[in-house]
Amino acid sequence: MSNHTCIRITKLALGAVLMASASLALAQPRFGNPSPTAGSDTSQKANASADQALYQAVEYTNANKRGPAVIVIPGEIKSNNATFLQKFTPNNIADFGEVELSSANFPVLERSNLGPLLKEFELAYNLGDPDQARKFLRMGKLKSTKYVVKFDILKTEQVAAAQQGFDGRAIGNIAGLLGGYGSRGGAVASAGVGSVQTSESSGVWIIGMRYKIINAETTEQVANGYTEEKMEVGAKSTSVLGVSNSQQGGVSLDTMVQRLVQKSVWEIDNKYK
Repeated sequence: MSNHTCIRITKLALGAVLMASASLALAQPRFGNPSPTAGSDTSQKANASADQALYQAVEYTNANKRGPAVIVIPGEIKSNNATFLQKFTPNNIADFGEVELSSANFPVLERSNLGPLLKEFELAYNLGDPDQARKFLRMGKLKSTKYVVKFDILKTEQVAAAQQGFDGRAIGNIAGLLGGYGSRGGAVASAGVGSVQTSESSGVWIIGMRYKIINAETTEQVANGYTEEKMEVGAKSTSVLGVSNSQQGGVSLDTMVQRLVQKSVWEIDNKYK
């Protein structure tokens, strides 16, 4: 085969790859932004803050190695924080666990496909009846299960808060006095300084999660681990001569729980495959 022919074949192959990549990119869904403020300064600031809370996939160290079959059962939420309890149930957290364990290449048996069988197993396990739990694990699809995994929330508490602000009205009154009553300069200075108002507040939460791995054959605990993450929520505002600017945001509880699950699964992937 001549060099000219080889070069031509290489070019054709490269062209085919590029065309396939372009077609894939064009095929991906695209979504518009119907917000009337799209593209504005406030939109860019809000989107920049929201980008920090977007789902970020974790590159699990041993993802190329297939793990043992697992079932994720709903854990316990031992926090008495009303906001957290209104937003989350053990099933929500178990759903996150199934997603991340699947990403780490663990075969996960879907809880929804197991019906009442899994609920009976959960009841037997939670009541401390290992013999009954083992009986259920020998039935149907549960036979292939090696580990039962659960994620518990042990802590959700606000541990710190701080705020500061500035109100220019008092200083504006002083500026007016220094400028002299009735003087235009004093009035302008008083109005300008007196219109300045700023405020800033921050709150920091700590959320802690424990995972447990249970041997499906013996119902004995194989391993457990605990991890914590900080969640900060903040707001700030400024107003000068009637022009105001305000921002608020932070990582949501949903994102925090998912990140804690990711940290736990990362440890499981590294230690128990």
